Amino acid sequence: MSKDHPPVVYGISNCDTVRNARRWLKAAGVAHQFHDFRRDGLERAQLQGWVDALGWQNLLNRRGMSWRKLPPAEREGLDEAGAIALMLKNPTLIRRPVLACGEHVINGFDPDQWARLLRV
Repeated sequence: MSKDHPPVVYGISNCDTVRNARRWLKAAGVAHQFHDFRRDGLERAQLQGWVDALGWQNLLNRRGMSWRKLPPAEREGLDEAGAIALMLKNPTLIRRPVLACGEHVINGFDPDQWARLLRV
């Protein structure tokens, strides 16, 4: 982890899991940046990079309220392109948080996994 390029946590500020992850980073003394993709936006290229690294099935949160509120026609028969379009239209469909550290990207908050990646 470079001090010149601290890890970036992507998510939304009112998400409990994102708040827990940010508290964990602070307690571990890990300087980081936070990018609220609902407020600050999300570029297609950034999302495509996450999909390439993690797979769209792993990135698309099918357990949350945002998913359940979608009309059935939007949820059925999804492929990568359709999932990306949905996540760009409604970033709350992304499983949060997404942690980008150098060339590595992971999503969801697992303190052990984060500690290994961040070497803390």
